[in-house]
Amino acid sequence: MTSNKQDLVFTRIFEAPVALVWRAWVDPEMVKQWWGPNRFTCPSAMIDFREGGKSLVCMRAPEEFGGQDMYSTWTYTRIVPLREIDYLHHFADKAGNRVAPVTLGLPPDMPEEVHNAVTFKAVSDSKTTLTVAEYDWPVGQMMEMSKMGMEQCLDKMAATVARSLPRGPDRA
Repeated sequence: MTSNKQDLVFTRIFEAPVALVWRAWVDPEMVKQWWGPNRFTCPSAMIDFREGGKSLVCMRAPEEFGGQDMYSTWTYTRIVPLREIDYLHHFADKAGNRVAPVTLGLPPDMPEEVHNAVTFKAVSDSKTTLTVAEYDWPVGQMMEMSKMGMEQCLDKMAATVARSLPRGPDRA
């Protein structure tokens, strides 16, 4: 019997200390710089970063895609400082209440809940490996869109982290 689900796993190496890459996930101002695929913005990020806490992030589509706001919650199930963040991703209304993705016009293959695990590994004092896993995606269009979106988010995160590095004599 073959499974109709697949995990998505993304690994990136950041030229930055683990504490800074970690901060990109927990500092609302940094999250606002990278959450959403290219040309999408994040006008608000309310981060309640603790086990059992729930963050509410807004992703705004560009005008050519309708300009609408889409909200998500991240409910944290496990936090190991500077090493691991596990959370459940849900679509939500602007008050943070869960909503079914189909009510937002998304296709039926969009799951109502996606378990995410983010791991951080210091390679050196100035290099970090970040791995993001999204579990049990139904194979199909929404999985492929999520894959593309997370890859673009991680590109934006790399730029955000690079801008946040301290400027020294060798970094003009």
